[in-house]
Formats: sequence, C-alpha cells, structure tokens
Amino acid sequence: MIGIFIALISGGLMSIQGVFNTEVTKASSVWASASWVQLSALATCLAVWGTRERGNLLNVFQVSPKYMLLGGVIGAFITFTVIKSMESLGPAKSAMLIVISQLMVAYLIELFGIFGVEKADFSWRKMIGMAIAIGGVVLFKWE
Repeated sequence: MIGIFIALISGGLMSIQGVFNTEVTKASSVWASASWVQLSALATCLAVWGTRERGNLLNVFQVSPKYMLLGGVIGAFITFTVIKSMESLGPAKSAMLIVISQLMVAYLIELFGIFGVEKADFSWRKMIGMAIAIGGVVLFKWE
C-alpha cells in the first residue's frame, strides 16, 4: 500500500515540477532552466545524503554495467522534454502522454527483459489496459 501512495505522490510532484520548470524557462531558456533543476536536485540530494546516510558517495561507481550511471544524463533530457511538452500541450495533456509513454516503455522493458529486468510474460490484460489509457487520451484531447 505504501508503494501506491509513494507512486501517487511522485506523479503529482512530476506534474507540479513540470509547471514550475516551464515557468522558469519563460524567464530564461530551456537549458538554463534544466541546468537549474539538475543543480538544485544535486544540492538537495547531497544535503539529504550528508545528513541521513554519510556512506561512501563513490560507491555508485561500483555499478555494473557502467551505462547504468547515465540516469542523470537521461534526467536532463527528461527535464527538457517535460518543459517542451508542457509548453506546447499544457500540463494535463502532457502528463497523460508522458504517463502512457512510461507505461509502454516500462512494459516493453519487462516483456523483453531489457537492462537486467526480470522478463515478464505477455499479457492481453495489460495490452487492453494500455489501449484503454490511449483511448482516454484521445477522449480527453477531443474537443
């Protein structure tokens, strides 16, 4: 149950962050805004790490395969794409498309066992759920 609650908070925070970042972009530029987001996230993470964990920060480099360290690079492009999509589509449409994309990519990662994730069996139920979600976006966007 706690996982559901945390996921709901995460989704809400992502939408709020997208709106904030889009507004910051209006006062600067998309890459300046994305830089600020990443810099402030780094400062926050280091502060929490320093007060809560204090383990060896360099242990992250023990991860294998090494391409797993690209999460921050991906995060920069996530920030960029969220800003641009909210700028052109608005928060609601953008968030719906982002969530559907997340579902589709996450399911493909599970289905094919990509990046070391345990391979899952194909499920018509999940495919039907995805189709319903896509139908919801079409219905939401339809004017």
